[in-house]
Amino acid sequence: MSGNANVVEGPLQGYHHETYVFPLPGGDETVEQVRWKCREPRANLLWFDRRCFASEEQLLRALQGHITGIPDIIQAGPVGLQRFIEGETLGARYGSGRAISSSLFLQVVELFRQLVAVRPEVLTVKRTCEPKDRATEGDSSGFLDRLICFTEERVYQENLGAFEVLFGSLGVDGDAFKRLRKHVSGLTERPFCLLHADLHRENFVVDREDRLWTIDWELAMLGDPLYDLATHLYLMRYPRPQQRRMAQHWRDAVEGVVPGSSAGWEEDLPRLLDYKRAQSLFTDVIRMSLSLGAGPVGDERLLTRAGGKIQRVLAAAAEPLGLERVPGMRQITGSLVRWYQDHKEFRTERAL
Repeated sequence: MSGNANVVEGPLQGYHHETYVFPLPGGDETVEQVRWKCREPRANLLWFDRRCFASEEQLLRALQGHITGIPDIIQAGPVGLQRFIEGETLGARYGSGRAISSSLFLQVVELFRQLVAVRPEVLTVKRTCEPKDRATEGDSSGFLDRLICFTEERVYQENLGAFEVLFGSLGVDGDAFKRLRKHVSGLTERPFCLLHADLHRENFVVDREDRLWTIDWELAMLGDPLYDLATHLYLMRYPRPQQRRMAQHWRDAVEGVVPGSSAGWEEDLPRLLDYKRAQSLFTDVIRMSLSLGAGPVGDERLLTRAGGKIQRVLAAAAEPLGLERVPGMRQITGSLVRWYQDHKEFRTERAL
């Protein structure tokens, strides 16, 4: 496609896809050329998040005119190419835990305002989930229960063959999901809209004009608007004052577009944040175990890093999952070492 292999950049760093970036031939060399990215899903990946739409490119085409600051799409033969947004990620400019500038903050609020305006009936994009698996419009509790079911069935149960003993040594078993459902029950009904569902610092790109672009829409779904705020706050790690300010601006923005979109938000936001903490426990235990590598001998530095991460997510998830105690660092790293020694074949196949 590029006409010159020397102008191709990649593969870029990323978990889900192998991605290459390149300009198309025929551009004006005196002007900075637009570059496009071509992506293919990586093989043998573990998926930790529910997917709603069959094609990210189809979704982005459908959102043109509804959402600003998203990549353009062109068709190059059978392949859909996304425009590569030149700039730096929000995470590169403001690391995790740091407050972001007022200008960028307000652009995030504007994104939420535009998202809540995209109602389910507006999108005719092909979806991967069957109608019977979708929550009824406005049923926020049903929507969350389907997310819990995905975590229970596709993340926990499907990986029990390799991780049951490890989870058990950390005090986690299948009954944790019963306790989680009880902990987060009773959400207020809110009208559904489009959710990005993965709004973290690396999925925002800031260009040279300080405009904010939103990328990586592959986890987008239709559902409770408050879930998008909860996911954003959980992943962004704002300082507490800016987190409170974002929640208040979100409330004003969505209510101004679709009244009722923030109904019960003050009571329900802590519940949704607790679901994110519980979800992270299951995904991070698996990810951190695989991060130890595939070699015959474990790396002590990687083991310490993985153990520390797992201890933090266990502590955060203890209340929503009803865990009686959080193991100490020595117990966690000991469990990881035993898992590492017993699952050589699995590690070789799945190593990150």
